[in-house]
Amino acid sequence: MPLAPFSHAAGVRTDNQPEASGPPEARPVRDWVASTVRWGTLGISVAAAAAIVSCATVTRTVIDLPNIPGAEFVGNQNCAQCHAEAVRDFKTSGHARLQAKGTNAVNLGCEGCHGPGSLHAQAGGGRNNILNPRRDAETCFKCHLDKRGEFSLPHHHPVLEGKVSCADCHHPHKGPAIAGGGTQIATEHETCGRCHTAQRGPFVFEHEAVREGCTTCHKPHGSVNRRMLTERNATLCYKCHFQQQTVAGKVFNGGVDHTAFLKRGTCFSGGCHEAVHGSNIGSSLRF
Repeated sequence: MPLAPFSHAAGVRTDNQPEASGPPEARPVRDWVASTVRWGTLGISVAAAAAIVSCATVTRTVIDLPNIPGAEFVGNQNCAQCHAEAVRDFKTSGHARLQAKGTNAVNLGCEGCHGPGSLHAQAGGGRNNILNPRRDAETCFKCHLDKRGEFSLPHHHPVLEGKVSCADCHHPHKGPAIAGGGTQIATEHETCGRCHTAQRGPFVFEHEAVREGCTTCHKPHGSVNRRMLTERNATLCYKCHFQQQTVAGKVFNGGVDHTAFLKRGTCFSGGCHEAVHGSNIGSSLRF
């Protein structure tokens, strides 16, 4: 079915169909949106955002609200009576752009993940009658379905096993998605280093690649490669450490013939550069 004509400059459809009234965030989602997502122009998966709207009009994602039997939605202002800091910070979060499917309400941000809060509020708080994504990652997977698939790969962070949660690494309520207070790279180091203390350093001899951020070499959610690496075996190292084949069958790196060493495995599992994150012994990154 062809898409209706659309003017990005004006932010409205150019056919004769009537435009929905009300503020931009209350406008219904239209068919052309699915095409935008389907072709990947928004850089996200269809399953995660089948109803996301164009940047030319509304910048909200419509979601199916979670259900808690007997509970009703009360809105963010009620949540703020106890969770003032979280509600205030939430305005800077990407999750603040959530809108409830079938409603024009735009202040259901908290309940978009935690479920309707009337029973929770009436009880004066507590862990009952409210959803906590920290205890059940399936709440996050309703939107971030692609991440659930990554956690099912052979080498992954144990989120599905319940040993860590999405909120251990991500800010659900404020600012950048990755927890931490610095730039993207500094924040990666801060977040990953809380658990991976041995790799955090500082080291006398640094591995320059670490300065580029942990995700330069590692997949943050899951990978088909050991140690959650982005590439298999020495292929990863050779993205930066270029080899020279000066003689047929011989591979040289830094003037040293590495042909025999590479047959043992990766650059670090071959028994040479084990201190891949940094070393206090020598610049060749050995323990």
